[in-house]
Amino acid sequence: MAVSEHKTRKEHGTLIRVVTPRPLAESAAARYVWAAARVALGWIFAWAFVDKLFGLGYATPADKAWIDGASPTEGFLANAPQGPFAGLYNDLAGAAWADWLFMIGLAGIGAALILGIGMRIAAASGALMMVLMWTAVLPPENNPFMDDHLIYAIVLAGLALVKAGDTLGLGRWWSNTRLAERFPFLK
Repeated sequence: MAVSEHKTRKEHGTLIRVVTPRPLAESAAARYVWAAARVALGWIFAWAFVDKLFGLGYATPADKAWIDGASPTEGFLANAPQGPFAGLYNDLAGAAWADWLFMIGLAGIGAALILGIGMRIAAASGALMMVLMWTAVLPPENNPFMDDHLIYAIVLAGLALVKAGDTLGLGRWWSNTRLAERFPFLK
């Protein structure tokens, strides 16, 4: 257990040292683990944006690049399993507004997580995106309900709750900007 405060007081002529434990999430090791998780998850979002934009051949073949006119949502949404939302997602597949929202979301969430700024809004919008993607793959392939999309959503919530942007990121600075002070949901 990490220790944050030491006090010495005198009771009945005897010096007593009082040690106050602090939560594990405040230890230096935990802060760096959360910071690493933040950057790693940010990279996942940012890389998905870059790969879909340019069709680098990882998840997106070169002939499916958004920059060349292909839809970044069509492949995933048009092939949604026959779950409860398949019809809805099949109808959204390839819609220009859905493509733009998806790509802006990937880029914005990725940048915010990597930089450690806007953790609340990045975590909330990233978790929403992950839950929506989870509903598109219902039922999951290898489990009755749990898959990586829900795990990412949970980790995103944790990142915001522990202020993961303050370690190895610009979160502390960002929180003190006029914009973030005026609109606390941007912290």
